[in-house]
Amino acid sequence: MAALDQDRIQGLLDRLGLTEEPMGLFYTDREPESGLSPKPAPLPTREKEIKNEINWGEVFGNFSCFLGSIRRARTKKTAAYIGYDRFGCPGAAFWLGFIKPQTETIIHYVSSGVPGQMEGELYCDSADHLRDIFEFIDPRPAPKQFVAVKPISLFQADETPELVIFFTRPESLCGLHQLATFVTNDPEAVASPWTAACGGLGAWPLRYLQKGLNKAVVGGWDPSARKFYKIDELSFTMPMKMFTQMCERYDESFLTTKTWDTVRKKIDKSKSVWKETP
Repeated sequence: MAALDQDRIQGLLDRLGLTEEPMGLFYTDREPESGLSPKPAPLPTREKEIKNEINWGEVFGNFSCFLGSIRRARTKKTAAYIGYDRFGCPGAAFWLGFIKPQTETIIHYVSSGVPGQMEGELYCDSADHLRDIFEFIDPRPAPKQFVAVKPISLFQADETPELVIFFTRPESLCGLHQLATFVTNDPEAVASPWTAACGGLGAWPLRYLQKGLNKAVVGGWDPSARKFYKIDELSFTMPMKMFTQMCERYDESFLTTKTWDTVRKKIDKSKSVWKETP
C-alpha cells in the first residue's frame, strides 16, 4: 500500500473520537497466511441449482456470515476473508462477486419464501421484485480468488485496499458523513441503499467506484447481521481515494472547531455509557 502518514491517520481518528482503526477491503489471489475464513465448500451456483446438484442442507448447515468473521477479525486484529471455495454464505458470495446470478432458492428465501416449504426473510415483498433488484445492483464479478478485510495497519507494501471501512456509532459517523462532502464538494457524497450488510461493505461502494464516483456508503441496516455490530453501531465504507483525502485535509475542516468539540463531548459520554475507553 502506498504509504500514508500514520500520524495523519491517527490524527483523523483522534478528531473523530475513534479508538478502533478502520478496515481495508481488497481482492487478492494470495490466500491470507492468517485470518478467519469459512470451511471449504463448493459454490451453490444457479447452473448447479438447475441441475439439482446443490445439497442445500449442507449449504445452510455450514453457513458462516462474513460479518461475523469481520467482527471477530476486528477483535483479534487479523483478516477475515472468503473466496470461490470458501464462501460461507450464499448471500455474501453474491454480493461480493463470486456468484451471479443468485440462485432462485436464495431469492425466495430472502423474499417471500415458498409456501409449505420454506419461510422467507421478508426483506422484499416478492421473489420477482427481489430478482429485479439483484439484476439492477449487478455486483462486480470478483477479480481475484479471495476478498479480504483487515485492519488498515496490516496492509503490506504490495497490498492496497480498494475500500476503507469504519465501524462507528452516530456521533463519530456524523463527522465522517460531513467530512465526505468537505473533501469532495459533492452534497451526495454519501449514500445508504438497501442491501445486505456485506453489500454495504462491498457491492454498493464498488458499484459507485466503477461509475467513477468518489462516494461513501452507510450500511449495517440488515436485521440479520445486526448481531455482529455493537449496539448503535453502523458501517461507513469509502473508496481509498476518499480516505486519503480525509487524512490529508481533516484539519482544514469543521473537525477543528468548537462546534465539533461539543460533539466530542457526546462521543466521550457514549463511550462512558458503553463502558469503552474514552
